[in-house]
Amino acid sequence: MVVQSKIGIIDGDGHVLEDEPAIATYFPKEYGEYLSRRVGKVFPALDHLHEGLTIRPPGSFMPAPVDRWVDFQDRAGIEGAVLYPTSGLACGRMVDLDYATAACQAYNDWLYDTFTRHTPRLMGMGLVPMQNPPAAVAEMRRCIEELGMAGIMLPSTGLANHVGAKVYWPVYEEANRLGIAVAFHGGCHMGLGMDNLNLFAPIHAMGHPFGITISFGSLLFNGVFDQFPNVRWGFLEGGLAWFLLALERFNGSHKAFIPADPHSAFLQLHKGESIAEYILRLVKERRLFVGVEGDEGAIGYAVSVAGSEPFMFSSDFPHEVNDDTINEEINELLEREDMSFKDKEGILRTNAQVFYGLKAS
Repeated sequence: MVVQSKIGIIDGDGHVLEDEPAIATYFPKEYGEYLSRRVGKVFPALDHLHEGLTIRPPGSFMPAPVDRWVDFQDRAGIEGAVLYPTSGLACGRMVDLDYATAACQAYNDWLYDTFTRHTPRLMGMGLVPMQNPPAAVAEMRRCIEELGMAGIMLPSTGLANHVGAKVYWPVYEEANRLGIAVAFHGGCHMGLGMDNLNLFAPIHAMGHPFGITISFGSLLFNGVFDQFPNVRWGFLEGGLAWFLLALERFNGSHKAFIPADPHSAFLQLHKGESIAEYILRLVKERRLFVGVEGDEGAIGYAVSVAGSEPFMFSSDFPHEVNDDTINEEINELLEREDMSFKDKEGILRTNAQVFYGLKAS
């Protein structure tokens, strides 16, 4: 079934399944001896929690080279897609600074050569070694200015410090100068209180939103959004429920526990402004975006609370979806009666255009 829609959909969060032996060929030659010991692996494991026995939808997690991606887009009515890593979601877990830098560079070159240079319908998000902020700044600049990436992806877990820490501010300063999209993406679930949980379904359900909620809270309360106002910030693959939780819980907790801030080092609200009002101001200023899927039942309510501007459709292809399930998701969204056509167009297309700085076709 092909989706019949008047909206040329922009997929705000698709994925590649990395060919890690191929990525290894992009490393500097002096790394060859070390890479041979890794038996074709470039990135560390996402965590020990993905290894359970699970049954997945038919056709999901199958290799998706350019031609399969384009065929999927044609079948789903998707005009363009922005590609995120799979194994590379673990980039925050690398502790060797030189290796992390080389791995991000190699991934970005492989992504460009294998996908994004072949068709404008596939755009990439670059990886930068946040473990080494000066190298991350240089690689971000290369991703945007030389490889034409749509922005950069940062891991929501795994780094040595919380993402609002000032050690990372030079990276955000360069992103601010470039005026780009910076996306936090879930994927690694260790250290979130579920390390001994025996089934993966609840781990997956909670791990993605927990990781990006923590990242969002760190950036929010440490005043990062206002320090770097030219950055467009995205939080992906956690659905929308975490965002509603953040609006309510961060707002209430801030009222009860306003940080002592003698040096004005943290978030500075407007006079009389609440945390919830501040978050919604970021939304209206088109600086805050949230990845959602088409079958989320609460999306109509979320639009009534925050407007449709923050929400950006994500297929997650080729992970847990196939042609049938993605068409069902898109049609379910299109058929909703609690949102206007303009809201649906924003979620399926224009919000992604704004976030990634894409030109309207």
